[in-house]
Amino acid sequence: MERIAIFPGSFDPFTIGHESIVRRAVPMFDKIYIMIGNNANKQSYFPVEKRMRWINQVFQGEEKVEVRVHEGLTVDFCKEVNARYILRGIRTSSDFEYERAIAQVNKKMHPEIESVFLLTLPEHTPINASIIRDIVSHGGDASMFLPKGLDMNEFKTK
Repeated sequence: MERIAIFPGSFDPFTIGHESIVRRAVPMFDKIYIMIGNNANKQSYFPVEKRMRWINQVFQGEEKVEVRVHEGLTVDFCKEVNARYILRGIRTSSDFEYERAIAQVNKKMHPEIESVFLLTLPEHTPINASIIRDIVSHGGDASMFLPKGLDMNEFKTK
């Protein structure tokens, strides 16, 4: 059976922390879908088309990684692509508590789906998309927190 994982998030924007989690997970899975989801509690800063293009650019040539957009529950997307794993990055203890609760609810709804947690690298712990959006919205240089090779001029306009 193929080991298929979903890495869900809003990725608004996709950070070096996100990239690190996916790159470290690639050897563990046959396929990883980076699922750009819609979080009802968050208003998007960057259009989904830009986020999808940026992530595709970061993983260009990596056959195991595919980017998709999904509206709805992550577990429903898992069923759609026959994924049995949900991949999540953990930066802090509060991330763990939040992710644990979601994983337990997902497990109750679909017992065949397992959540897999990877700890972020220590240097990525303080990086999150909200801080990067704040830097960008105030005209700051966020390039050190974003994957290499992206056109930083695109981050200056929404």
